[in-house]
Amino acid sequence: MSCFPVEPYPYINLAILMRQFFVYLVLMTLAMAIVPQIAFAGSLEQQRADFLLAEKQLENGDDAVFISLKESLQDYPLYPLLQYQWLKKHFEQTDNILGFLNTFKDTHQADLLKSQWLSYLAKQERWLDFIQNYKSNDNTALTCQYHWANFKTGQLLGALEAAKQLWLSNTSLPKECDSLMAEFTLSPSLTSQIVMQRFELALDKDNVLLAEALKRLMNKDDQHIADVWLQIHNNPLMLQQSETLNNTLQYKGHIFTHGVSKLIKTNLDLAISIWDMNKAQLIIGPPKEQQIERKIALALAVNHDGRAYVRLGSLTDQDAEIREWRIRSALLEQNWQHVNDALSALTPEEQQDPKWQYWLARSRNAIGSVFEAQEIYSRVAGDRSFYGFLASDTVNKPYQLSNKPVIVDVNELGNLLQLPDFKVIQELKYLDRELDAQHEWNFAIKKLNREQLKIAAKLAQQWQWDQLAITTLVKADYWDDVDLRFPINYLPQVQKNSVGQQLQPALVFGLMRQESMLDKNAQSAVGARGLMQIMPKTGQQIARELSEKWLSDAGLYTVDTNIKYGTYYFKQLLNRFNGHIALAIAAYNAGPNNVGKWLPLDKSIPADVWMETIPFKETRKYVASVLSYTMIYQQRIQNGSLKLKELLCDVQPAKN
Repeated sequence: MSCFPVEPYPYINLAILMRQFFVYLVLMTLAMAIVPQIAFAGSLEQQRADFLLAEKQLENGDDAVFISLKESLQDYPLYPLLQYQWLKKHFEQTDNILGFLNTFKDTHQADLLKSQWLSYLAKQERWLDFIQNYKSNDNTALTCQYHWANFKTGQLLGALEAAKQLWLSNTSLPKECDSLMAEFTLSPSLTSQIVMQRFELALDKDNVLLAEALKRLMNKDDQHIADVWLQIHNNPLMLQQSETLNNTLQYKGHIFTHGVSKLIKTNLDLAISIWDMNKAQLIIGPPKEQQIERKIALALAVNHDGRAYVRLGSLTDQDAEIREWRIRSALLEQNWQHVNDALSALTPEEQQDPKWQYWLARSRNAIGSVFEAQEIYSRVAGDRSFYGFLASDTVNKPYQLSNKPVIVDVNELGNLLQLPDFKVIQELKYLDRELDAQHEWNFAIKKLNREQLKIAAKLAQQWQWDQLAITTLVKADYWDDVDLRFPINYLPQVQKNSVGQQLQPALVFGLMRQESMLDKNAQSAVGARGLMQIMPKTGQQIARELSEKWLSDAGLYTVDTNIKYGTYYFKQLLNRFNGHIALAIAAYNAGPNNVGKWLPLDKSIPADVWMETIPFKETRKYVASVLSYTMIYQQRIQNGSLKLKELLCDVQPAKN
């Protein structure tokens, strides 16, 4: 039996939808009013045509025609882009490049050209020009080239000292660093201790290839130590053999702690046994010792081991992660006095978090302080969050969305659109270069103050750039424009597929909001695509099950297909976990196999406790977010009476 009420034909509040449509029409009317009249003038149309022609001539290599067209476009918003496209093919024109970097220093194109030109100067070995134009940044390749330029112009000691700091990395450096590092490795600055230090950093990062390369820089004695270290890295079970660490001198403690650290991931009980039995006999030092104690305690907590609470409490360095996992370990014990004690160890600022306030109320209620618990629940109930909604259910209060839309008038939008960066964005949109326009947007909003960011967010909403509207409003640190933060695009597709899979439309919106912020073109770093972030392999499997033809991965960007496949896949997960909504949501994020491992072994536990103790931080936040978004969307589109607690049945033990 499902613990998620089925509502095949959800009630949609047409009055709310009509009001939202009216607001949209007003925004569109404002937009038309504030577009500069020149946008419809023949001169701008001619400039656009000339711009496109100039790009074509540049591509074809017709420099004379390109230059003639370019010079006629100096007051066109995309002139810096055109000039950039020309200059990146003519890095030898130093005066023109310097002029461009000075005249258009506040543009995105100036940033791009600067780094590309510096790389050119390095290749040409124009070291003085490089030094004169370089500014410190987080580009490791350019940083190496800058210090190499200093080396080549006589600043040897400073360059080698900088090289030492760069060299102490746990990853391989870019090829632009090769010359500088070659000199460093030949200098007296490279000591055996420094080589071993980087070797340890590499193995801590599991970068065995780098560690093997570093071994070649060592003397014979250190190579022997490195061999033992690598053996322990590859097979930490060798720590059981007492003679393994013989003849490793001052690195014995380092190798031992490294091996224990590796073993914690594969055989926690053995790691604890070896550590507790041997740590007193080795010279390890307080920082390393606390590092291992911390790893053991967290591993126990993440694995839901009953020893975690005591071990976490014994750590001398109690940071936020340790404090929070101590609370979770107490929750797993269902020991509410321990929960109360662990909550009291939070900092005053941490204690004000609605999440911990909710658990404080739960613990106070469990130990008999019922009146105090009710007061805390009532305070938390005012928060628009998963914990606020749970608290509202507990004290039978309505959910507080606190919707306070940003109010923007026509003059404020007009002023924003007249900024040079936003003129560029408008032109790129007009030329149907949406991706370029959005890249320009991300550059442009870095310069805006908080009030301008709120205006920009409303502009992005008007342009139906929902993801950028949401992220821009986040940068403004404004959270109460609920209509902007929770858009209801694609309602017909959501309704159709929700009915087909017997799901709540609000839940589908909650998933889409968390997965993509309703950006139909979203793509994750691992390749998930579209509104509901379907992996291509998953999409192919769903297509086979639905007897549909799979055309290409790009089909997942189609709204109808993506929502159809996403709702189908989620319903499969819901069926797999016996209708338990929180488990299915967790599986959508972390995979069903992981969720299966997280089920209790012997007795059921409350769903809120299960959610709070999910081992993956990302999944903990994900499940809470989707559920809270579901409640918000329910209010936005259905005006329903579904309560969050109705979705949170106890989590049953795994079936053997």
